[in-house]
Amino acid sequence: MATEIKYNQRYIWLISLTAALGGFLFGYDWVVIGGAKPFYEPYFNITLPSQQGWGTSSALVGCMIGAALCIWVSDKFGRKRLLIFAGLLFSLSALGTALADTFWWFNFYRIMGGVAMGIALNLSPLYIAEIAPPEKRGMLVTFNQLLVMIGVLLAQLINWQISLVDKDLSDTATFEQIATSWAGNYGWRWMFAAEFVPAFLFFVLMFFVPESARWLVKNKEVQKAKEVLTKIGGEFYADLSISEINATLTKENLARVNFKELFQKNILKFIGIGVFLSFLQQWSGVNVIIYYAADIFQAAGYTLKQMMLNIVVIGSVMVLSVFITIFTVDKFGRKKLLLIGTSTMAFLYLLIGLTFYQDIGGAVVVFLVLTNVMFYSFTLAPLLWVVLSEIFPTRVRGATMSIAALAHWVGNFTLTFSFPTIKENLGWANNFWLYGLICLLGFFVLKWVLPETKGKTLEEIEKQFINK
Repeated sequence: MATEIKYNQRYIWLISLTAALGGFLFGYDWVVIGGAKPFYEPYFNITLPSQQGWGTSSALVGCMIGAALCIWVSDKFGRKRLLIFAGLLFSLSALGTALADTFWWFNFYRIMGGVAMGIALNLSPLYIAEIAPPEKRGMLVTFNQLLVMIGVLLAQLINWQISLVDKDLSDTATFEQIATSWAGNYGWRWMFAAEFVPAFLFFVLMFFVPESARWLVKNKEVQKAKEVLTKIGGEFYADLSISEINATLTKENLARVNFKELFQKNILKFIGIGVFLSFLQQWSGVNVIIYYAADIFQAAGYTLKQMMLNIVVIGSVMVLSVFITIFTVDKFGRKKLLLIGTSTMAFLYLLIGLTFYQDIGGAVVVFLVLTNVMFYSFTLAPLLWVVLSEIFPTRVRGATMSIAALAHWVGNFTLTFSFPTIKENLGWANNFWLYGLICLLGFFVLKWVLPETKGKTLEEIEKQFINK
């Protein structure tokens, strides 16, 4: 098929890049809280573990709302309109959080941004998967993850640079001194406000991309779908794609989601795989490293400014690691990379736990944490969304992916909110060993149940794994 079709690569990349800006904004909003945490907590006088957990994880409540919203409306209203809505929410959240004068309003706008995060992380990779040619799909969906990691890195760089503006803030500043400093009163606000520029750009650009051709066919707008597909790969590609899409749809399911289908045995099987993989990605523990990096490095003996720099290094590793996925995901496949990631992370958590148990600290902890982040960033982080965007059938893809995305955010919230309390009761070493056991469990489950999807069209995957 590839020899007969000449793809419009420039067009494919432009619309994929625009959609991937949703991933970029997710990445920024996801981790900006980690760098702002040492400064907004003194400003709002946050001292209790439950308050610390809520400030860090409140956006994740919004993420769950956004993911749940997509279950009901993504197949009804399409991918494009919801991504435009997400761009608007990102913009309002950036300004609102920056201007918040109470902890209540701070969390209100964080939850608003979380709704946008839930929509974007769900629909950006789904949109790209439905637009991309099959042999490029893994790379293009992973490109969305690259933009996520670039958003992560940019947030960490901005946090670090803003923290350096306050020359009067010493490395050994107390909680009370930070509360009265420029960084404690204004610096953290600029960390959130900086997101407005890319958020508004995403909001505007999404008006100019086409709707998903597969969604258009599903909703009886075949002519519009043909125009989109023709621009991507020519008339032959358009006719072939529409024929394959129609073959996976039944008449009664064209214009609406039949939620009864979600309880069919074969579909439940893949919802189960998606939900498990979503929880595994979160409970593997790397988000604790991202959200609570300052606490981890402080426990390892680093000062405030050293912690901020180490957080930037984490973001750099995450960005560079995604390039490994881009160049290997369509060659080696999804399953093999996931097995490599979970097994290696289990071993690394064993070593990280030992460093805290034996009170080694310093550079050894940083090296092991960075290595762990690297393996996560080219396996579990991007491949969750690659696999989720592929394994569900066209007629209920929006709803089923949204269910898995909701599970992702439930896992993220439970991990992040409970970490301060769990750490207080288990200690650092036992906490990391727990994540190691979870990764080991994930290795065996994925080895037994996860199918390989590389190189197949979405319709071929559906026929092979759903309709058999």
